[in-house]
Amino acid sequence: MLTTTVCAALSAAGLAVAFLTAFRRRFAAATRIAAFSLVPVGLAMAGLIGLGGKIGKAVGTWAADLVLKPSVWAGFAVLAVAFVLYVIGRFAGRRSRRKGRTGREETRPAAPSAPGRAAASGTASTPALGSAASASTTGQERKPASGKQEKSSGGDTDDFSDIEAILKKHGI
Repeated sequence: MLTTTVCAALSAAGLAVAFLTAFRRRFAAATRIAAFSLVPVGLAMAGLIGLGGKIGKAVGTWAADLVLKPSVWAGFAVLAVAFVLYVIGRFAGRRSRRKGRTGREETRPAAPSAPGRAAASGTASTPALGSAASASTTGQERKPASGKQEKSSGGDTDDFSDIEAILKKHGI
């Protein structure tokens, strides 16, 4: 009786962990955890746990229970479901890892060329907020953000050429 309670508690805890893992969108891992958490209750229902020291007598009663009790068959069904969930979790985990590697490589070159990102971040020739604020505090006029006028002035282009090189290096 105590063995069945412990197995049920282990299975409930394992299913709770599987639910939390699925909540974090790691479905393949959650499927494998759920498979492992069903094993204790499946073994207890099938009568394979809790034989204790009476193995000789227990084998005869277990064989009789195997034929006559539906709960023993349900225990084997739970073990079969656990096995199927484990195989599905392994297959899905391999597939998502393989898909993830190719997906990352394909999306990296496409990300800098997205039109919304360039419009939101501005161009590299526009001055940063700090330089505009320092220009307004010193009494200088704020220059327009066009690249031609800024390059013709000569003084500010040296300041921004390093920043432009860094941004180009990162594809921004």
